[in-house]
Amino acid sequence: MKRLTALFAALLLTLSVAGCGGSEASSSSAAAQSSSTEASSFTAESSSEAAASQKLVVAASPSPHAEILESVKDQLAAKGIELEIQEFTDYVLPNNAVDSGDVDANYFQHQPYLTNFNEMNGTDLVSAGSIHFEPLGIYAGQVSSLEELKDGDSIAVPNDTTNEARALNLLAAQGLITLKEGVGLEATPMDIVDNPKNLKFLELAAEQVPNAVTEVAVAVINGNYAIPAGLSDKIIVSEDPQSEAAQTFANIVAIRPEDAEDSRILALIEALTSEETRQFITEKYSGAVVPVF
Repeated sequence: MKRLTALFAALLLTLSVAGCGGSEASSSSAAAQSSSTEASSFTAESSSEAAASQKLVVAASPSPHAEILESVKDQLAAKGIELEIQEFTDYVLPNNAVDSGDVDANYFQHQPYLTNFNEMNGTDLVSAGSIHFEPLGIYAGQVSSLEELKDGDSIAVPNDTTNEARALNLLAAQGLITLKEGVGLEATPMDIVDNPKNLKFLELAAEQVPNAVTEVAVAVINGNYAIPAGLSDKIIVSEDPQSEAAQTFANIVAIRPEDAEDSRILALIEALTSEETRQFITEKYSGAVVPVF
């Protein structure tokens, strides 16, 4: 009887230990599942963060810069980059935004302007690439061709130093005036040595020249002002894309120097200098904007 009691006690003890073991196994399994769930959640969060890090924010002037950027969104999306365009209508805030890191890049200016901005503001922004040139063009006003110009006719030109010099060089290239040799992009009306038609020059702020088209025979207008004024179809002739002005005043993408090898920036430049972008610029702007790549 004692032997049976002992065997029964041993059996109960064995069952009890086996029960504890089963409980531990279930607990381990639950812990594993919890760990797996946490790992999956972490992986999803990491993927989400990775996706977010592929956003590229670029500040730009509305036309043509923002329009050109809009045209490359699909190219960048195919590479997993979401392009966000922030439009600015002034020429100071976009550079400040890049310098502070509020945006990744900007697209609105040429290198001489950026160089001067850096010198005046203690910044060190650099060009990531040259994209397009906005040539000055001679636009029809009271006459529709240069052959129609008469003695004493007036021509409207921008009055700032850089654009007036470009305007005079463009007029000289058409044989309308002759400038002192070597004055280049520093030319002023005082450098005109021959003016066979006695042309008169109406000097205005660059943004005001389009408004004077009907008051003069022809006007020399910056491409970025001619486009919104709806004058693209009135262009007679424009600066040569291979000219000194085109190489000097090509519009660039500006960035912080430490971002020069950022894969998003490299992808942006690749898209902006693609054949698709060349075709977009050529077809949309009818010579008021020309690619330089």
